[in-house]
Amino acid sequence: MKALVYYDSKNAKIEDVSTPEVSKGTVKVKVKYAGICGTDLHEYLHKTYVTEDKMILGHEFTGEIVEVGEGVTKFRVGDRVAVEPIWGCGECAACKKGNYNTCVKMQSYGLHENGGFAEYVIVKENNLFALPDSLSYELAALVEPTAVVLHAIRNSSFKVGDRVAVFGAGPIGLLLSESLRAAGASKIFVVEVNEQRRELAKEMGADIVIDPTKEDAVKIIQELTNGGVDVSYDAAGVEATFNSALESVKPNGEFMVVSVFSKPVSYHPAGQLVTEKKITASLGYNNVFTERIDLLAKGSIKAAPVITSIISLDEIVEKGFEKLINDKSESKILVSPSK
Repeated sequence: MKALVYYDSKNAKIEDVSTPEVSKGTVKVKVKYAGICGTDLHEYLHKTYVTEDKMILGHEFTGEIVEVGEGVTKFRVGDRVAVEPIWGCGECAACKKGNYNTCVKMQSYGLHENGGFAEYVIVKENNLFALPDSLSYELAALVEPTAVVLHAIRNSSFKVGDRVAVFGAGPIGLLLSESLRAAGASKIFVVEVNEQRRELAKEMGADIVIDPTKEDAVKIIQELTNGGVDVSYDAAGVEATFNSALESVKPNGEFMVVSVFSKPVSYHPAGQLVTEKKITASLGYNNVFTERIDLLAKGSIKAAPVITSIISLDEIVEKGFEKLINDKSESKILVSPSK
């Protein structure tokens, strides 16, 4: 079969590899679509989390079961499924509380075991979720990133009627804005430097969209909210958005980090101290896949606009990774191994 084999930073190739075989408790999934995540892009540029040689990347994927292994009882050949890619050790304190996303030994398809940028992938039965017929494979490929968003909203202090700000309108920021709309936010500010992404933000929940290269985002947000939003979210992951998102929160409000930061940030805690603002963080998700599938299937979350391109597996390096690096008008690129 064809797969994207990752060797090191900026060294990933489409190769013919052996088709994997099922084992006890696993199924073989024919991949329909796999999304390119910011984590995939980060690994492509700076090898950080991948520890094995010749890893097949891709952790946002969906497909059809074509073979089941011994002991599999909940699924059968022909089932349409989404894959939750992460799992914990099951023994640590975090795992025993259900917080397997913060397990220090947490692993993931596409980082620690071969993932979805391939024609076929082997998946443990416990990581599978059945898809309703009403949910397309394309939207099902967004279940994983929207699970990140749902977990972040649940982890934050957000309540119906709150005013919120989202810094960064990449896939996570856009899905966050749309999900906050569905959750009952009364006013949603989105701050984004790219024009095309600002237009997408208007389609996906934002009430006010700000270009921080031309306007003072913090000043606008504070003026229009009489002091700041209830909750702000950093979905960009750079020092400028970190500090601006913190400043945009009202006294006693909350600033949540949702993004992956590739570099440390410098900030002065005095402003936080005198206003008692809270800084929190949200990593991945746990126990939210079923709810997210239901929300997408019934149309409560309108996620389709975030998909800006669909490419073949053969095109993934040039029209996937390299394009995302150089063309910030792109948002979520889906890869179709059968295209």
